[in-house]
This record gives sequence, C-alpha cells and structure tokens, in this order.
Amino acid sequence: MKKNYPAASMLLAVVLAGCASGPSASTAPPARMEVCQATTEQEIADLFERWNLSLQTGDKQQVVANYAEHSVLLPTVSNKPRLTAAEKADYFQHFLQNKPVGTIDSRSIEIGCNTAVDTGLYTFTYGTTGAQVKARYTYTYKWNGKQWLITSHHSSAMPEKD
Repeated sequence: MKKNYPAASMLLAVVLAGCASGPSASTAPPARMEVCQATTEQEIADLFERWNLSLQTGDKQQVVANYAEHSVLLPTVSNKPRLTAAEKADYFQHFLQNKPVGTIDSRSIEIGCNTAVDTGLYTFTYGTTGAQVKARYTYTYKWNGKQWLITSHHSSAMPEKD
C-alpha cells in the first residue's frame, strides 16, 4: 500500500526550488552599468595636441594636469618611472628647459569603453638648440567622467639612427 506524505513532499519541493534559484537578491552583487563616453579617433588625436600645447607654455603644472592622479610616465630622456604628480613635475621642469615641440610621424588609435590608446612615432624638436629626438610613444587615456586624462605614457628614443 502506497503511503501519502503531502507535507513532506511539499517541504522537499520548497527546499529544492530554493537551491535551484541561486543566491538571493539580497546577497547578489549589484549589477554594474558602465556608460561609455562617445569619442572619435580625431578627439583622441587632439589629446596629444592638448599635451603638446601644454609643453609650449613652459609650465610644468599645465603639463602634469594632463595626467590622471594614478598614472605612470616612462619618459624619453630619463630612466626613472614617474608615478606621482611631483615626480612628473620634476621631469617636465628639466624637459621644458629645452623648449620641446612634438610632431606625430605615425600613429594608431584604438578606442574602448572609456579608454583609448594612441601609439606610434613622434619627433621632438628642441627650440633651444634645434636638435631633434625621434621616439616611440604610447599614451593610454581614461575618461574620468569629465575629461580624458593620461593613465600611462611611455616614450623611448628610437634605438636605430636613420
């Protein structure tokens, strides 16, 4: 004779249903919705011009203002990575004495969600001597909700002479 256990069957169904549904809404992490800032290759290319124009002011603080608070500068004519605003200002204080003007020789721009990478070759001409330094560069940018800032900037002199 088959026995009927309606209460036990109901309890088992509730327990299994709870296990199958995963974590409750109160323990699940909130969904993160990131809004991507619309941009263009031209807008990202213009960020180099903004940086280059800040060099030409001769004011190290205007140059440093292009960098995010947590950013890295691996400069062309120094072996020391510059991580803080003060370290960047120290580098630019010396670099700016040469009155550098940069020109892009070739570039490639990649755009992501609130990030962009501008990489290529550039030449600096020193206004004080007319000397030129050809270098490779990479700028990475991040949208901070108000403006694009440099998060990393690597520049290294070309290893081979033309």
